[in-house]
Amino acid sequence: MAKHFIDLDDHSFKELQGIIDNAIALKKSHQSGEINESLKNKTLAMIFDKPSTRTRVSFEAGMTQLGGHSLFLSDKDIQIGRGEPITDSAIVIGSMVDAVMLRVSSHEDILTFSKHANTPVINALSDQSHPCQMLADLMTYQEHRGSIKGKKVVWIGDGNNVCQTYMQAAEIFSFELIISTPKGYEAAQDFVDKYQNNISYSLNPVEACKGADLVVTDVWASMGMESEQKARELAFKDFQVNLQMMSVADEGALFMHCLPAHRGEEVSAEVIDGKQSVIWDEAENRLHAQKALLLYLINS
Repeated sequence: MAKHFIDLDDHSFKELQGIIDNAIALKKSHQSGEINESLKNKTLAMIFDKPSTRTRVSFEAGMTQLGGHSLFLSDKDIQIGRGEPITDSAIVIGSMVDAVMLRVSSHEDILTFSKHANTPVINALSDQSHPCQMLADLMTYQEHRGSIKGKKVVWIGDGNNVCQTYMQAAEIFSFELIISTPKGYEAAQDFVDKYQNNISYSLNPVEACKGADLVVTDVWASMGMESEQKARELAFKDFQVNLQMMSVADEGALFMHCLPAHRGEEVSAEVIDGKQSVIWDEAENRLHAQKALLLYLINS
C-alpha cells in the first residue's frame, strides 16, 4: 500500500525528524558537488490548479538532482480541468508514475486522489494545510538554532493553512505555539478543537511576541481571496510583524515567512530584510526537504 504525505500528523515524530535530518544531509552533499541518482528512472507528476514559484521549482529541481524526472500538469493540461472525475484521473496517472504531487485548493480532492492512486500522493498545498512548507521551516530552525522542542513559536496574522499546520507541528514536535489573529480570522474550529496541546491564543500580537524564539507570518489575503484584500487590510492593520514585535522577542529570535511576501503589509521591510530573518534559507530548504520527502515516500 502506498505511503502518502497529506497531513503532517499522519506521520510520527520519528518519521518526520528523519526526513528533516536527511534533508540537512542532502543539502550538504549537494553543496559539496556530490551526484545523487537515488531516483533515477523515477517520475513525479505535479498537478497544479494555481500558480506556483517555490513549490514547482523545488519539486522539479529536486527530482532532477536525484536523477529523476518531473511532469508539470496544470488543470489546463490534463482532463481533470475539463471535468474528468478525480477518481479516474488518480487511477490513470497513478498507474504511470512513481509519485504524484498536488497543489490544489481542495483538501478533499487530495484525499480522494490518494484513495485511488496506487502510488504515493503529496499534499504540496491545500486550503487546509501545507505540510511541505512545515518540513522546510522546521529544517531551517534546526539548522540555525537546533531542536525546536520547548521553544516559543508565535504565529501572527491569518489563521490559514500554514497556521493550521503549525498547530499540528506544535503537538508533534513539542513546542509552545502562540497564535495571534484578529477576531473573525482564527484557524478553523475543528483544528482549534483537535490541537490544544501547547497552543494558546492572543489578540495582542506585541504581547504574544514577548520572549519568542520564532515569529512567523503569511500574507493577509491568500491566493483566491483578492476580493477580501481591502477588508483584510483594515482588520489586520495592527498585526504587521515589525521591529517593535521583534524587539520584545528573544535576542536570538528568528523570523520566517513562506513567501511571497508583501512588504509594508503583513511584515515591515526592516524585519523581512533584517538580520533576524531567515526567509531565503527557508525558501531554499523547500528544495532539500522535498528531496528527502520524495526519497522517504518512493524508496519505502
